[in-house]
Amino acid sequence: MARIAGVDLPEQKRVDIGLTYIYGIGRKNVEKMLKDSGVDPAKRVKDLTEEETGKLQKTVEQFKVEGDLRREVEQNIKRLEEIGTYRGLRHRKNLPARGQRTRSNARTKRGKRKTVGSIRKDVATTKAAAPSA
Repeated sequence: MARIAGVDLPEQKRVDIGLTYIYGIGRKNVEKMLKDSGVDPAKRVKDLTEEETGKLQKTVEQFKVEGDLRREVEQNIKRLEEIGTYRGLRHRKNLPARGQRTRSNARTKRGKRKTVGSIRKDVATTKAAAPSA
């Protein structure tokens, strides 16, 4: 099993797909990395030799990935919140920060729907019919 940058790459995948499991490495970076290290992109991860894994490890070290990248992104967001920018306020309120509408969408960011204001007719009639004790 190939372990690069602290991530176990899936053995059945091709090398060019498997490397994208590392946070911060996308398809374009993978193309550059494989060209620099001289590894065949069509090869499966399980078929990599120790030498090829070492070459890939060295090329990955040139990029900011995994923990370092996550920490940097988190610090950038924290900085925006501290200086009070609009984007920082949106992050703090857990709302979309890039101008998307929130009236009808943004469910993944805002969470499950919560009904505010009115109650349904059938609920209102059952409450009125029930005697208060």
